[in-house]
Amino acid sequence: MFIFILLEVILPILLLILLGFLLQMKFSFELKHFSALITYCLMPASVFVNIYQIQIDIALLLNILYYIIIFSVVLILIGNVLSKILRLNKGESAALKNSISLMNSGNYGLPVSQLIFSQNPIGVSVQIFTLVFQNLLTYSYGMYNLLSASKSMADITRGFLRLPVFHALLLGVICQVFTIDLPHTLLIPLNQLSDGFVAIALILLGAQLARIKINFFHRVITWSLIGRLLLSPLVSLAVIYLLGLDGVIAQSLFIASSFPTSRNTSTIAMEYQIEPELHAQIVLFSTLFSVFTVTIVIFLSRILF
Repeated sequence: MFIFILLEVILPILLLILLGFLLQMKFSFELKHFSALITYCLMPASVFVNIYQIQIDIALLLNILYYIIIFSVVLILIGNVLSKILRLNKGESAALKNSISLMNSGNYGLPVSQLIFSQNPIGVSVQIFTLVFQNLLTYSYGMYNLLSASKSMADITRGFLRLPVFHALLLGVICQVFTIDLPHTLLIPLNQLSDGFVAIALILLGAQLARIKINFFHRVITWSLIGRLLLSPLVSLAVIYLLGLDGVIAQSLFIASSFPTSRNTSTIAMEYQIEPELHAQIVLFSTLFSVFTVTIVIFLSRILF
């Protein structure tokens, strides 16, 4: 399992980040243009396709809904308490709070879940539900944290409602609720844009890192890693026992809690220039260290459930 996660999940991510790093060192791209491409084109397509294609099982959704809400609220509270204790400025506070509550459920979480639960699709379905919820949380709570560092609540609301990703979420939900089938003429380019999102986002992350000075001992990075990789699985375990969950559902939720910080936090921070270097470092370090923490959580999930 350790070798699989290293070779099939972590290494491909690191290779794309390295590619972005090398390209930036060679060509010195204007990164804001790439960030705009992701925010206004690739990311909305990815969010819409994920929601449009998911097969929603209402019974399963109800079983995990309470868990997701309680788990997320507790992590949000932890992030807010830590930021106050550390007396962070608004930009650093946004980075800490988002890094703890928002996790990489997409290109990291799905491959891991598909391997572990290859013989039991319920486990993969739980991860897909988590992915959808994380998308919603990212572009509501996560966006609020970032924009509140420089804008008023009214400006945040107007900015959020104008975001293409918000409209993509809304359209995806409408298509699900009313079972709307889109023609292949539209689905083909949407799928191609969605497929390109992961690679371009990781290349952009690598390009960001080429322009910054790595500082592992930055206190925000340290507490972000503690919150995302250590406290999150502990909170998950407590909520699972509190709600009496067991079996595959408990395993999948516990494993999902251990994934690293969402790369979308870095992408959005780059777009709005809210501590982009700090966000990029948090994503990088949490991804690197997660190879150990995720493996341990997977092992424990087999024993506990």
